[in-house]
Amino acid sequence: MEDLKPIDVLICGAGAAGLTLAIDLARRGVTFRLVDRLDAPFAGSRGKGVQPRTLEVFEDLGVVEALMAAGGPYPAQRIHRPDGGPEGGHDEVQEMAVTPPTAQEPYRTPLMVPQFATEAVLRARLGRLGGAVEYGRELLAFEQRDDHVVAQLGGAAGPETIACRYLVGGDGGRSFVRKALDVDFPGKTLGVRAIVADIVLEGLPRDAWHRFNDGDMARQYALCPLAGTELFQLQAPIPLEGEVDLSAAGLQAFIAARTPGTALVVREVRWASAYGMNARLADRYRVGRVFLIGDAAHIHPPTGGQGLNTSVQDAYNLGWKLAAVLAGAPEVLLDTYEEERRPIAATMLGLATDLLDRARRGDMRRGREVHQLDLGYPSSSLALEAPERQGGLLAGDRAPDAALRDADGGAVRLFELTSGPHWTLVVRGAADGLPASSEALWVVAIGEDGAFRDPDDALGAVYGLARGDLALIRPDGYVGAIIAAGERGRLAAYLDRVLPPA
Repeated sequence: MEDLKPIDVLICGAGAAGLTLAIDLARRGVTFRLVDRLDAPFAGSRGKGVQPRTLEVFEDLGVVEALMAAGGPYPAQRIHRPDGGPEGGHDEVQEMAVTPPTAQEPYRTPLMVPQFATEAVLRARLGRLGGAVEYGRELLAFEQRDDHVVAQLGGAAGPETIACRYLVGGDGGRSFVRKALDVDFPGKTLGVRAIVADIVLEGLPRDAWHRFNDGDMARQYALCPLAGTELFQLQAPIPLEGEVDLSAAGLQAFIAARTPGTALVVREVRWASAYGMNARLADRYRVGRVFLIGDAAHIHPPTGGQGLNTSVQDAYNLGWKLAAVLAGAPEVLLDTYEEERRPIAATMLGLATDLLDRARRGDMRRGREVHQLDLGYPSSSLALEAPERQGGLLAGDRAPDAALRDADGGAVRLFELTSGPHWTLVVRGAADGLPASSEALWVVAIGEDGAFRDPDDALGAVYGLARGDLALIRPDGYVGAIIAAGERGRLAAYLDRVLPPA
């Protein structure tokens, strides 16, 4: 390994998942390379919905404000009646319910950001952390050794052999990494083929998501104005077989055939794709020193906007675990990545497939089920309750935010204290007898005898903590452990499982 160019992690695939992982590793001081076989960034809008839970992730990574500036809210759907053309009668339906934020859930409404814009924001953040994507670099082969992986890269810059402690495949649904590992990718083809295109369009107002011929699979299509751009996203089912003309002239004819007499004019096609829908889940997420994230581990229909969000959270789950183990935490911690994330993907696949069936019937309304705020890891081996709790907030659940006050009366959110690569140990009361705060573990005392005040009694009403009780919040914003005052002896053994040596 000394004769090669050792790094900690090689990430293959610079989509949203790969970029998220690279950002998380960069802020933790982990050495990595992020390569992508494409010569330039992905140019399409494909995954345009950023769900509330992912907005929390992006707040922690320092990009949520830039994302909000790049995107905007989902418009209401304008369902055009069959007897009224694009300018005729219609009904208005709000697809994404707009829900006001609360102290516990600061983001409760999905944000529309075209995927190319999301990835541009992530690349900019990575650049500020000193990282960059190596485009035109393709993984050609790899071999696992006892304590590292040897990888062969190719591209215009020539062949290269490197060594890495771990390899992560975020290289999409046709993943080379997954195939090289011989990991099965079972599932099913859903019998739906569709087009998606980013187009410059004239003749339609940008104040709504326009839907035509809903419920008629042979004629329906939708045109959604993409927030932050001049573009519309065209979506439509197409026959399972046959060529599709994705040029401006071809899409103009496509629209005219489905709504004769339309005044719509397709001026330009920026990006377009025809694809068949599948629902598949990798049998394994880890083989030795190699991991799968994102579409390399799960693919799904686009309904409900779950894919990009699930992929980002794969990376967010894996990043802190890789960094901890590289710093000396027990290797077994890495097994919890598949343990926690694979069941989440299975749930997401079922939801997206159900929403696809509803979309076929013309029902595109979405509610809290797509927000991912209620997903968690209650069955994880990292979830500890001492003693076991019977209701309310449990270990493994998403850690709610809370409105606190500092010693001077200034407003402080709990998320501000948990933000960053560290664990956060919250105690209701004084921090006497607890470990001292360190780079890896921040100790936050909340109460009349603590550094912060809790005017809304969030620790009691939301977290269910009595005086002296502890809540240990993971770096990815989930509750790792809830420990009663009389069970504090359990804390040290837990921390030994997840933190590197002091």
